[in-house]
Amino acid sequence: MLLSGFYGLLYWVQTALGVYAAVMLIDAAVRRDDAYRAADKQNKGMWLIFLGLATVLLFLMPFDAFLPILGLIAVIVYTVDVRPALRQVSGGGRGPRRGGSSSDGPYGPYNGNR
Repeated sequence: MLLSGFYGLLYWVQTALGVYAAVMLIDAAVRRDDAYRAADKQNKGMWLIFLGLATVLLFLMPFDAFLPILGLIAVIVYTVDVRPALRQVSGGGRGPRRGGSSSDGPYGPYNGNR
């Protein structure tokens, strides 16, 4: 009973990771090819192959096998290393704030009538 509940939970975790891998595959597919070169990462085709294989492995193979874990590592590397570099090069996403603090008004900093 307890073991079947664990495998049920593992099934849902693996499904969620497969969906996340598919989202990262779509993200890699819509990025421009020259952004990969500008960010000094591998080419777009290689990341599409890696993320496509990771998605297939996470959906088709049991999670206690070795290959889905390798696919998960590829998805993690894309998420924490490649994707932020691509976003920085292409200008997408939130960059650093443009100077000032949260108390700045339209005519300068607010100092509380001091």
